[in-house]
Amino acid sequence: MKNKNFAICYNPNIQRAAYVKEQLYDLLSSNGINADILNIDNLKSGYDFIFVIGGDGTILKCARFYAKFSTPIFGINLGRLGFLSQSSQADIANSVTKIISGKYVVQDRIMLQSGSAVALNDFVIKGCSAGRTSRFLLKINNRPVCDYLADGIIISTPTGSTAYGLSAGGPVIVPELNAFIIVPICPHTLTARPLVIPDNEEITISSGDAEKEYVISTDGQEFFESASEIKIKKADYSAKLALLDNADFYSILRDKLFWGTSPAKIC
Repeated sequence: MKNKNFAICYNPNIQRAAYVKEQLYDLLSSNGINADILNIDNLKSGYDFIFVIGGDGTILKCARFYAKFSTPIFGINLGRLGFLSQSSQADIANSVTKIISGKYVVQDRIMLQSGSAVALNDFVIKGCSAGRTSRFLLKINNRPVCDYLADGIIISTPTGSTAYGLSAGGPVIVPELNAFIIVPICPHTLTARPLVIPDNEEITISSGDAEKEYVISTDGQEFFESASEIKIKKADYSAKLALLDNADFYSILRDKLFWGTSPAKIC
């Protein structure tokens, strides 16, 4: 590991990020590893391994950038939930020891692609008229599937199934599954339910309204408008998340989402 090119990417807008960045840099230096320091707004390629300091939003941005270079990233959470992170400020020393000892695995996470835009969590499609429902026509592999009257539609990966899709009533999908989840947002019907499809199918969303413009968000971070139908497919590359060798998705569900926990224990 010491012969690899390391970088530390941090979000300067998050409190304590600058301090934790220096703490991590000193830990790596004490182990004979020199790491470059990158601002989240000035990412660069050419590295073998990236430590990311921040919240899930910081990790999502780094994951989208470094996926095309097949560079693994390791998250150190300073945000709220930290679902994509493997470490915290208190665990940095232990995590660094495991990483430089090779006690980690790199997990491929499928991504979504629409034109030049890619998403690790989800694409969210909404009409441009605030406060009104819109009609969305859904096709899969060019076959008509559903005509939604809804606030919007979430197209999610398994990684994103614990994000916005979960809040909208979608299922939790383990990250290793090769699937997409289609979740209508507040559909005005009792028969429109989330749909799970294989990741080798192409999704097309078009408008059923006279107004044919949409606002599309990428992982809740990048926004653009579209006046035509939207095609979404599996991206040509995947995100590489470095996970400690004792990582367990179901433990994360319990610890961070209180999955299956009695309300009395949560309180």
